Amino acid sequence: MPAPKVWVTGLTVGAIAAVTVLAVQADKGPHPTAAAARPSASASPGASPAPSKSASPATVPDGSGTGRRIVYSLGQKRVWLVDASDAARRTFAVWPGTVAPDLGSYTVSSRNESTTGSDGVEIENIVYFAAKSGISIAFSNAVDGSSPPPAAGKQTGGVRMRAADGAALWTFGESGTKVVVVK
Repeated sequence: MPAPKVWVTGLTVGAIAAVTVLAVQADKGPHPTAAAARPSASASPGASPAPSKSASPATVPDGSGTGRRIVYSLGQKRVWLVDASDAARRTFAVWPGTVAPDLGSYTVSSRNESTTGSDGVEIENIVYFAAKSGISIAFSNAVDGSSPPPAAGKQTGGVRMRAADGAALWTFGESGTKVVVVK
């Protein structure tokens, strides 16, 4: 019979492997059944981003320019973080506000670590890049992880995303970074 130390070591290794597998699965986002079982206080039907209609969402849209940039597709409700070699380093779905930027090229004009959004939600990783009709347009994520639908009757320029995506965009989108808005 193996020594107790061998059993403890085996159980410890097994537990670490199980936790690692669960962490990787959690990093991929909630499963549809888990999301349905745990709606956030501000969640509503349709609050989740729609899956991309594109067969290959990792492909950076044509006409988005070249070089290091953030690409935001209004039609796909998706953002790409593109490196200097034109490779997409990350892509993710977003929840746009009620005011969309015009198509074209912008630069990150300013950043703010956290504030309260115009819809009253605490947000962080705010990366401003445009303005339209007096409304500032910025990427951000809700501190509580919620993905509320745009506030009824309010003009909002927030382009919301999941917290991990917001942190990645914050790191990538330094002041002066190019932002290209496409269809």
